[in-house]
Amino acid sequence: MRPVTDATPLIAANAVAFDTETTGLDVKEARILQLGGMALVDGLLRPDDMFDTLVDPGIPVPPRSTAIHGITGQMLRTAPGFAEAWPRFEIYRGGRLLVGYALGFDLAVLEREAHRTGLLWQAPRTLCVRMLAGLVNPHLPDASLEAIAAWLEVDTSGRHRATADARIAGEIFIALAPHLAERGIRTVAEAERASSLRSQALRQQAQAGWSEPFLRRSGAVRHALEAMDPYAFRHRVREAASPEPVVVRDDIVLLDAARLMAERRISSLLLAADGQAGSPVSHYSIVTERDILRAVADRGSATLAEPASAIASKPVIAVGDDAFFYQALGLMSRKRIRHLAVSDGSGNLAGVLSSRDFLKFRAGAAVDLQARIENARTPADLAGAWSRVAVIASALIDEETDTRIIAEIISGILCSITASACGMARREMEAAGRGAPPVPFAVMVLGSGGRGESLLAADQDNAIIFSKGAPDGGEDSWFGVFSEKFTDHLHSAAIPLCKGGVMARNPAWRGSAETWRGRVDGWVSKARPQDLLNVDIFYDLRAVYGEERLVTELSAHAWKKGAERVEFVKLLGESVRNIANPFTIFGGFRRDEGRLDLKLHGLFPICAFARALSIRHHLPHASTRARLEALADVSAMPRSDLLALRDAHRFFLARVLEQQVEDIAAGIPLSNRIAVDRLAPTQQKTLKEALRAVAIIPELVRSAMFAN
Repeated sequence: MRPVTDATPLIAANAVAFDTETTGLDVKEARILQLGGMALVDGLLRPDDMFDTLVDPGIPVPPRSTAIHGITGQMLRTAPGFAEAWPRFEIYRGGRLLVGYALGFDLAVLEREAHRTGLLWQAPRTLCVRMLAGLVNPHLPDASLEAIAAWLEVDTSGRHRATADARIAGEIFIALAPHLAERGIRTVAEAERASSLRSQALRQQAQAGWSEPFLRRSGAVRHALEAMDPYAFRHRVREAASPEPVVVRDDIVLLDAARLMAERRISSLLLAADGQAGSPVSHYSIVTERDILRAVADRGSATLAEPASAIASKPVIAVGDDAFFYQALGLMSRKRIRHLAVSDGSGNLAGVLSSRDFLKFRAGAAVDLQARIENARTPADLAGAWSRVAVIASALIDEETDTRIIAEIISGILCSITASACGMARREMEAAGRGAPPVPFAVMVLGSGGRGESLLAADQDNAIIFSKGAPDGGEDSWFGVFSEKFTDHLHSAAIPLCKGGVMARNPAWRGSAETWRGRVDGWVSKARPQDLLNVDIFYDLRAVYGEERLVTELSAHAWKKGAERVEFVKLLGESVRNIANPFTIFGGFRRDEGRLDLKLHGLFPICAFARALSIRHHLPHASTRARLEALADVSAMPRSDLLALRDAHRFFLARVLEQQVEDIAAGIPLSNRIAVDRLAPTQQKTLKEALRAVAIIPELVRSAMFAN
């Protein structure tokens, strides 16, 4: 069971709902009589996985205490003492989060018991539902367990037994999670921080001698996010694939195929009618050494005279040469295969990848993440997968990986999770009797996710295109319900709904291919300022689920139309003519609550500038980096200025990502704002230089818009 981290989402917490029964309510005198726990796995209680033990306190049980919980001295005659019972419970807990009601009292008593019996006390990580309920509903008539349970409609049967009270606390915790998410409290660290701000409640508990019901730490500790091996997220398929795939004619007999594999020391052959490489992957079939071994085992050595095509597999499963290792490993795991064809950007055969090629690469964490995404069946599963992104980012930062690669990985995971949410919604539609999709369709991710530049504060920007159907027609109605389902699933998984409404659940962001072409033509021909936000989002699109062809054709149409309308592109350029000044009159940074907004002052102007100029010169690249580098290669372009913006963009991404990783550990809501004081003096100097590079964008718009 994976231990709790700062980024663990509440909706998918692996925890233990916990409670105790004691001899009294005075923490200085109370002794433990019972320990109870119930497992909470991926956000669901497991009544079949419980811990329950009575504890001999070594003193008589007061009658007034027995009157409440029913535990008598006679019942405790054979019970273990605390010195034996608590270590047993800790083994059961296994490092998991503890959730319970009024845990400050329990922790204070437990600590005293540990000191009394000579145990080393190590406070577990905890969340108190009493504190969390006060965050969500400060107007409760009282803070009793009964009042909170009544509000959330949680059954309180069996009260005043440790296991029953643990179950009640666990159900309250589950019920509170979506309410907390609505208030931006989605992770364990965020819940801890929010609890720490309830100063009045904490003062009252401290006066009663209670412990704090959460771990308070000084400063952000990134390594609290948990260590992992990032290798499979840093390297791409082309680094391991054989660059010259061995292709033979498909009439080769198995004996000759086996001999060739042995001579070349390879474990597979690709077959084609002409025996040539370089054609589309769909032209090939594959035969592996295992295929030959199975054939001989099943039918004897005579099968070696048969053509290899008789046992070859087709179509060959392929992965793009630009994919990361974790994506290829996940595909192998899902398809239960040991070989992949590798395709180039045009879909032609470029190499072969086998499981042996991965032996030198450390890939356990990558396979685990991909499996979590692909096997997700609930929003809690998706939340658990998304929470791993901060762990990956932290590890990659430590290995000084280019932040643009980290952002690309985060974007890829975001797209994979979106696709998984779509699959989940589609299954629910069919189970509810709404049938399969009425026409072919595709789901697109837009904005930073489409550019491959997402960081950890991602929200939803998505859209749907379907092959045919009128607005408000039957097709649109089906996709409207489908969109609400998958966007709700993403929201529950800590990828919040877009505040600007750029989502497929909004009719303006779904439609048929014809409807979308009409929208694009309207944006381009009318060139109205109110359309600029739509354009900014739309030109950064990526297909993540369904028929990719629909998205590819729409994107080509948009880029062509945009390049043809000079007035439209000029208006896009005007949108970055007025850049907010990041400096004070004395040359310092213009901060808000000690932080500088790097999206406002850096990332947005650079991305918008690169997009506008790329549309103008018809350079349909996806990322800001690729757009700026392509523009720099255009004749008469200010090359040095464009490359300076490229480097500034990289610097801004790195500083924002580092801040977000630290904020997760501190439980601070994520944003694109950085605490400038945490930067080293050299970084502050570089930050000023990068911001000055951004300041010349208005001048660059004028000089580069019509360069040839």
